[in-house]
Amino acid sequence: MSIKKWDVTALGELLIDFTQNGTSEQGNPVFEANPGGAPCNVLAMLSKLGKKTAFIGKVGDDGFGKQLTDAVREVGICTDGLMYDREIHTTLAFVHKLPNGDRDFSFYRKPGADVNLKADEINEELIRNSRVLHYGTLSLTDEPARSATQKAVRIAQEAGLILSFDPNLREPLWNSLDEAKEQVDWGLRHCDVLKISDNEITWFTGKEDFGEGIRFLQENYPIRLICLSMGRTGSRGCYKDLRVDVPAFLQEKTIETTGAGDTFGACVLNGVLEYGLDQLDEEKLRKILTFANAAASLVTTKKGALRVMPEKEQVEAFIKSRQ
Repeated sequence: MSIKKWDVTALGELLIDFTQNGTSEQGNPVFEANPGGAPCNVLAMLSKLGKKTAFIGKVGDDGFGKQLTDAVREVGICTDGLMYDREIHTTLAFVHKLPNGDRDFSFYRKPGADVNLKADEINEELIRNSRVLHYGTLSLTDEPARSATQKAVRIAQEAGLILSFDPNLREPLWNSLDEAKEQVDWGLRHCDVLKISDNEITWFTGKEDFGEGIRFLQENYPIRLICLSMGRTGSRGCYKDLRVDVPAFLQEKTIETTGAGDTFGACVLNGVLEYGLDQLDEEKLRKILTFANAAASLVTTKKGALRVMPEKEQVEAFIKSRQ
């Protein structure tokens, strides 16, 4: 790849994740306002790994928007593509931890500033000066952000960027799951690198067996690298005819899984940036997945995501301690 100013530019949602943090004296749940949004979580981890990152998105011209701007800049993400909406407030999400460890999301987003990103607000030069464009589906749920995302992907393809996609299914944000499938299909048709979770691949392909699901994706879409996160089971990487499975790094210190998938996806992209997409082999893919699994495991021991991404040396030391 040619030398570019930015390694990865990501487009999508930047919001406040209100996560439960104890109870008040009256017995009411207390929520902490954490900076969140999958695209910036990905960029935050990449920044920790020494990559140059930039963000395209929209927040409200309000207190939460300022908090998010400060947080993103604090972790080293360029905000030249960040827009502000004077009419619509910053999007909010409340994250409830379920007894089985899963999470339930409640979004305050109709409207929300992130959905109001317009096509003519896309920073085209930011994209053209990047090596990778990363996007998800939250910017595809509604207009005008859907058209803005489509424009950004088109610019990236014309400029020869690697395109990275994370379906990141959040069912409450869609009018119907049929519409969600249509937009995931669009995202899959344009990406080179796919990070997808176990529940997402089963939902989209209708295949209970992950191997069958991956074959379905490989046969129907021009995806060059598929990385499947499987929670406590670990992860799987598929590149051409190559398949690599790597176990998870389980630990007792896990608090919550917020940001784990984003951390995993960021480390996959870091590996792509380091090794390229043309000559991956089993050794390289195993290294990528091992590092990604370890980093994701470390994030589960912290509350929040964007501000608590581990350093490269921490991840390497953690891997060494488990060998």
